[in-house]
Amino acid sequence: MKLTEPTTENREPRGTRNVPGTVLRKFHEYLSRRLQLARSWERRLRSLVELAESLDTRHGVRFSMFCRQKRMPRLYRNSRRVPPAFVTSRGLKPAARGRIVVAGHMKHDTSHTATVRRSASMPRQIAALTIMLGVLLLFAAHPAKAQSGPIDKASNASTTSNAPPLAVRVGKVIVMDAENTVINNAVVLVKDGVIEGLGRVDEIAVPDGYKLIDARDKWLVPGLIDCHNHTGGSLRDLNDMYYLTNPGLRTLETIVPESDGVKIARAGGVTTVLVIPGSGTNMSGFGTIVKMAGRSVDEMVYRAPGSLKIAQAGNPEWYWYGVGRSFMNYNTRQTLEKARDYHLEWEAFEKGMTDIEPAYDPIFHDFRGLIAGEFPVTVHTQIYQVVMTTVDMLARKFRLRTVLDHCTFDGFKVAPLVLEADIYTINGPRQYWFDRSQRKMHGNAARWWQGGVHKLGINTDAPVVPQEELPFQAAMACWYGWKPYPALRGLTRIPAEALMIEDGVGSIEVGKDADFGIWTGDPIDPRSSCELTVINGRVVYDAAVKRRF
Repeated sequence: MKLTEPTTENREPRGTRNVPGTVLRKFHEYLSRRLQLARSWERRLRSLVELAESLDTRHGVRFSMFCRQKRMPRLYRNSRRVPPAFVTSRGLKPAARGRIVVAGHMKHDTSHTATVRRSASMPRQIAALTIMLGVLLLFAAHPAKAQSGPIDKASNASTTSNAPPLAVRVGKVIVMDAENTVINNAVVLVKDGVIEGLGRVDEIAVPDGYKLIDARDKWLVPGLIDCHNHTGGSLRDLNDMYYLTNPGLRTLETIVPESDGVKIARAGGVTTVLVIPGSGTNMSGFGTIVKMAGRSVDEMVYRAPGSLKIAQAGNPEWYWYGVGRSFMNYNTRQTLEKARDYHLEWEAFEKGMTDIEPAYDPIFHDFRGLIAGEFPVTVHTQIYQVVMTTVDMLARKFRLRTVLDHCTFDGFKVAPLVLEADIYTINGPRQYWFDRSQRKMHGNAARWWQGGVHKLGINTDAPVVPQEELPFQAAMACWYGWKPYPALRGLTRIPAEALMIEDGVGSIEVGKDADFGIWTGDPIDPRSSCELTVINGRVVYDAAVKRRF
């Protein structure tokens, strides 16, 4: 086909085309398509919202909490805030009626506390909300009750199944058993993730097929344990401070495998930590005990819940327009009373004392393990007045397994009360206190020890103090008057006992988890370094391959 130039007869005269009309017509067609798409998403959203509203109350609570916690920042970034809901014995009670505006149509809903405004990216936001509601419906179709008590350690099998058996020859083994055994010129056998045998070189024969690690000029020390850690999970998701007590929150959902914080921790010989929320509220949620190794959350988790985190005072005073100890203690007490009543209702049903099965409540169900004594409450407590309240309220009246966390400043003044209640004390990260009345510097750990409190450990509050500097905290405590061997015990055996996991970690004994570090000397000596770390029988850090420090 031959193309010819248009002649002047059939060429449209310049300036006669309706260019603006053409552009407007195309733009109108584009807007029509976008509006049709938005209406399609609106119909889907409305159907899902109707289903969500018909769900069980507990799922409505989860959905409402999810929205308020800003898991969809683009959708809620410009929303108007309303007064928060308050925790009641039946869940969350909205403090004000909320509105939802979807694609220009207003719908009143008492289960929401935010106003969603239209935006240019509304279809994409509606898509994200649809996905979120779809996940919610899946949970509704297959409700899974929160697990309380220890998680079966068999979940860590994948981290040990392919680990070759090890024979580690060292110059000294700090066993950390009840007899405070130390073995010189020793061999430790590891198989299937646990300690298979240990003893002097002339007492232990190395079987065929075992990989030999020759570190005869070094020390083998149980893996270090920190009872107060925030770096095992996502810091941005760890502190949801929406209520003065937040009994339904858990750090289990924040755990991040193979993060930089995890890798650095194990390079410092730290093998197990308790990941807990912060102390901005009196009750910030349940902590999780994790190993510092594992390709997935299931492989890392040692026990969930690991503890309940309570901050008796010291930070929660900022809440709302400011609260004092009187209201904080009342509010913490009434939350624990509701949890105790919930546990007693279930206990009566399980023992056959009643035929009425209590309604499952995800907010208070994890408390059952706490009330039953299966895991402790770890308490952010500091000055002596606050420590007294902790001992009286939690240990004496509620009879909870209590672990004092921080317990700094002049908290050691109530050592007789702590000793009487047989409470574990984990000091840190402050290791000294200047007494202005005496014009004297006190070592906190040393003063606790002098007061007779020997169930004494050390923490870092990482990242307040970097996790790998846990032994430096103990060294500082010794500088201010504590003793080196109790300090080393306060990094291993004592925190394991405090968290009720001493049957698996905290010492080098046959049958326990093969978690240990190989050090150039005493870990309390700042000149010493961790050269190799083993967790669940697998080498997870080797300075000869890649040194971190």
